[in-house]
Amino acid sequence: MDMANQARIKETAEKYGNENVVVVIGAAEPESAGLTAETVMVGDPTMAGPLTNVALKLKVFHIFELKDLIDPAVYDEQLSMMEMVLDVDALCEEMENIRKECGC
Repeated sequence: MDMANQARIKETAEKYGNENVVVVIGAAEPESAGLTAETVMVGDPTMAGPLTNVALKLKVFHIFELKDLIDPAVYDEQLSMMEMVLDVDALCEEMENIRKECGC
């Protein structure tokens, strides 16, 4: 996650309260999704951005975890193709593991 996005998320959490912010990730690779989730939950592990040592403990989901909450027509138009080519199970498993690890 780049520094500008870290700053935006930090500002949003400060403005609305951590309990009112949910981060939805659309990364294609499990490792990238996990790193992004870790960053917004417990702080930037690279120690390079605005979330260094800032544990926002935000709720984080991959978009594929929210499939049942999305209008089927919108999902079909926007996400179904990606669902066919990405490892959805690995992405969802990574998100579950990161949430357990970080205790969020």
